[in-house]
Amino acid sequence: MKHVTANGIDFAMLEEGSGPLVIFLHGFPDNAHTWSYQLPVLAKEGYRCVAPFLKGYAPTTHQHFTHYDKAALVADIAALVRQLSPDQPCFLVAQDWGAIIGYSMLAAYPELFKRAVLMAVPHPTETAKSLLIPKHIHRSFHWWFFQLSELPERALMENDMAFIDYLWSYWTTEGFKDEKHIQSVKDTLKQPGVLSASLAYYRAMFAKTGLDSRLDALRQLMNRPIQVPTLALCGADDLRAELMQDQSQYFENEYDFQLIEKSSHFLHREQPLVVTQKILTFLNQARTSTI
Repeated sequence: MKHVTANGIDFAMLEEGSGPLVIFLHGFPDNAHTWSYQLPVLAKEGYRCVAPFLKGYAPTTHQHFTHYDKAALVADIAALVRQLSPDQPCFLVAQDWGAIIGYSMLAAYPELFKRAVLMAVPHPTETAKSLLIPKHIHRSFHWWFFQLSELPERALMENDMAFIDYLWSYWTTEGFKDEKHIQSVKDTLKQPGVLSASLAYYRAMFAKTGLDSRLDALRQLMNRPIQVPTLALCGADDLRAELMQDQSQYFENEYDFQLIEKSSHFLHREQPLVVTQKILTFLNQARTSTI
């Protein structure tokens, strides 16, 4: 496993292939192995595929107190992108928390990216609106539960992390099984400090104090319209799909939204062949447009 230090963080990452860089960002409850179907295919097609374990997810480590608010997460990944591809923009593929980071990073640093594929999470403005809609409050109940102190950590560790099994069952199509990968997710979350770090992402969402003031300028940039050509994908069975269908107003360049049938939140694992082909087709357009 490769390691790269960026922004004071020792990022552990999976890497396959050579060529233009594609950086893959995972979400929760998940880890970098979530991209096991996509990495080898894109690598074979001539891309350098890198999937880091996000900050707080072992074996990625950091040596000092760190912030988990969105601006801090964006700054971390932007620094990593600059380390991995200092001379040319790269491609972004991201799901769940990776996509949350992705929207803001595309707005703040369009010069770093050629194209992006964002999955399963709507634009931050649409997400904020959804917090007032009862069915979406229910869909995102974990956001509220994770605001509690200590109890979520205890609950998630009980019964061989049965809560993680529940989330994967709740957020995937009926009958979908992915036991080996879910076990790898549990193994990651059981590492010292990882579970609390992963919940810190949620706890920082509503924080009004304790933020790094050095990132205030970045927070302003994160609110800009997105100029990077973007493909948004969502499982047809994911309630959040209705939030993603009409968000073109947040994009000033090419934007396309597509539903993936017979899938839900973890569409890239539920329908890996379909999702991988859509990613590849969209990224390849950047190559053909330069010929």
